[in-house]
Amino acid sequence: MIDDYEEFTESQVKTLERYVTNTRSHIFALRNLPEVIKGALFSRYSRSSLGLRSLLLKEFITNNEEAAFAAIAGDICQQETPEEQMLAIKRAQNFYDRILDGYGDDSIGELGGAHLAIENISMLAAKVIEDGRIGGSPLEKSTRYIYFDQKVKGEYLFYREPILMTSAFRDIYLDTCNRLFDTYSKLIPPMTAIMEARFPKDPEISKVAYNSALRAKVLDCLRGLLPAATLTNMGLFGNGRFFEYLLHKLHCNNLAELQDIGRRSYDELSQIIPSFVRRSDPSHRTHQGFAQYNEAMQAQLKRLTQQYAVPAGQDVKAGVRLIEVDPNAIYKVAASLLFGYSNASFQDLVEHCKGLSDEQLATILDSACSSRENRRHKSPRALEHAEFTFEIVADFGAYRDLQRHRILTQERQRLTCDYGFWVPPEIGGTEIESDYYEALCRAKEVYDAIAAELPEEAQYAVPMAFNIRWYFKVNLRALQWLCELRSQPAGHPTYRQIAQEMAKQLCVAQPAFERFFKFVDYDGYELGRLGQEQRQVEKQHQRQAT
Repeated sequence: MIDDYEEFTESQVKTLERYVTNTRSHIFALRNLPEVIKGALFSRYSRSSLGLRSLLLKEFITNNEEAAFAAIAGDICQQETPEEQMLAIKRAQNFYDRILDGYGDDSIGELGGAHLAIENISMLAAKVIEDGRIGGSPLEKSTRYIYFDQKVKGEYLFYREPILMTSAFRDIYLDTCNRLFDTYSKLIPPMTAIMEARFPKDPEISKVAYNSALRAKVLDCLRGLLPAATLTNMGLFGNGRFFEYLLHKLHCNNLAELQDIGRRSYDELSQIIPSFVRRSDPSHRTHQGFAQYNEAMQAQLKRLTQQYAVPAGQDVKAGVRLIEVDPNAIYKVAASLLFGYSNASFQDLVEHCKGLSDEQLATILDSACSSRENRRHKSPRALEHAEFTFEIVADFGAYRDLQRHRILTQERQRLTCDYGFWVPPEIGGTEIESDYYEALCRAKEVYDAIAAELPEEAQYAVPMAFNIRWYFKVNLRALQWLCELRSQPAGHPTYRQIAQEMAKQLCVAQPAFERFFKFVDYDGYELGRLGQEQRQVEKQHQRQAT
C-alpha cells in the first residue's frame, strides 16, 4: 500500500482537516459535507486521475464561486445559517446538476443520502413506504414497547382519511376506530393482571426485566385491536436513488395520504439532496412518464384480473404453504460452492454434481455450515442458487414484522376482513375474550359496508388481527437468515410460528438443506422477551459497575 502519495501544503492540510478524517493515509472518511457535495464529489472522482482530497481542493473549494462551496458546506469561519446554505445550493444547482447529469447513470443517485423522519402516518402508509427493498433502511415505532392508547386534544391517534371523512361512512368509520381504541385501552389492565397471574415474577429475575417482558406480552396480545389507520412514526434513511423511486410511487398512489406524504417528503428532501430527487418532481418529464406507465399498467392489470383471475375461495385458512421448489437446487448450491475454487464452468459443475452420491453431496454442503457457531455467521452466496416460494395467510401484525426483510420478492393482496382474524391463546377462554371478539366483529361489519364502495379507503378500518394473504419468493440464504432471526425467543409468537413453519416445510421438501437451519429455535416461550430483558439489565449493571 502507498501512503503519502499526495502532498499538501500546510494551508491545504488545515482546510482538508475540516472535511476528511485523515490527510495522509490512503483510507479516510468524509465529514462536515452536505449530501449534494459528497454526491457530486464522488461522481467526479470516478473519472479523475486525482485523489479525492486533491479533487475536493481543486474543483470544489478552489472553484468556490461556481460551486458555492463555502456557503453550502457551512464554512466554520463564516457560520452560514441553514437558510443561507439552501440559497447557496440553489445558486449552484446548475454546477451540481451538470456534474451528476454528465455521467448518465442512475447509480450516481446512490452517492448521496438523507435521513427522513415521517411522523403521524397510518400503519397502512408505513407498509407502502417500507415496500422499497434496496437503498432504504426504515425503522418504525413498535407496538410492543409503546402504549397506543394516548389521546391528543381528546382524540385517539388514527388517520382521518379525507375521502371517508367527506363520505356517508364518516360516522361509522370514526365510531369503529374509537371503539377499537377504547377496547384496546380498556383491556390493558385486565390483560396485565391475567399475565401476572399466569407468569408470576421469579425472585431471581430483575423487576425491570420482568415488567418490560410483561408489558411486551400484554401489548403483543392486544395489538390486533389497533386499526390500520393507527398513527405511527418512522425514521427512514435512504440514498438518492431509493428516494427518487419512492417519491415516484407515492405521487402515483391512489390513497390521498400517500400522495400527501409524497409531496411533503419531496419538499423536505429537496432541501438536503435536491439534485438526487429533482426528477421525482410531479412536473418533471421523468415523473410524468413514470406516472403514465404506472397508470396504464394498473388499468390493464385490473381489467385482466377481472377477465382471467380465479375467484377467491370461501374457506381460506391461516397458515404457511411451500408452493414452489427447484428440484435441481441441491446440485446448483453444491456446484456454486465448488465454483470459486475450480476452473470448470458452472454448468459443467452442476452436471457433475448430479452424478455424485448423496454422501458426496452432503460433504460439499457441510463445508458451508459445519463451522457456523451462531446465526450471525452468514452462509456463502452459493445458497442463493436455491429458491422457494411460500404463500402465507396470517394476521396483518405478523405481516408488518416479516415484510421488513429486504432480500426477497414479496407481494401482498389488499387488506380486508375476508380471511378471519387471529385470537391470542392468552385471551381465549378469559373474561376479556368477548370484548375482543365484539370489537373485531363490529369492525368487519363496518369494513364490509365501506369496501362495497371504497375498497382502498376501507383498509384503514381493518384491525391488525385480521388475516392478509401474501407470498415470499426467497432464496435459501435469505430464508436461513429470516427463519433463524424470526424464530428467536424474543419475537412475537405469530411470526415465530411462521418462521418455524417455513423452515420445517423446506426441510421436509429438501432434507439436504436442513443442515443450514441449525439455529432455528423451535421451542415455545410463554414470556418470550424475559431472557433478553434480563440480559439488558445485567449489561446495564455491568456498565455502571465499571
